Amino acid sequence: MTVESAVFRFAGLVVLASAALAYWVNPGFLLLTGLAGLSLLVAGFTGFCPAAMAFKKLGIRTGNVFK
Repeated sequence: MTVESAVFRFAGLVVLASAALAYWVNPGFLLLTGLAGLSLLVAGFTGFCPAAMAFKKLGIRTGNVFK
């Protein structure tokens, strides 16, 4: 697994979990979905991704995107 695939998996998990929490618990959890989308948007334009930095520190190898 590379950092890129870990980031995409983590973002997908956050979006699905926050959507489920918004449906069953409180609609305020949709803010978490928005933050995940904003983070992906920022990473797409700037290459800065806090999740990628965390996964690199955990020892996951980098691919072509987040070096």
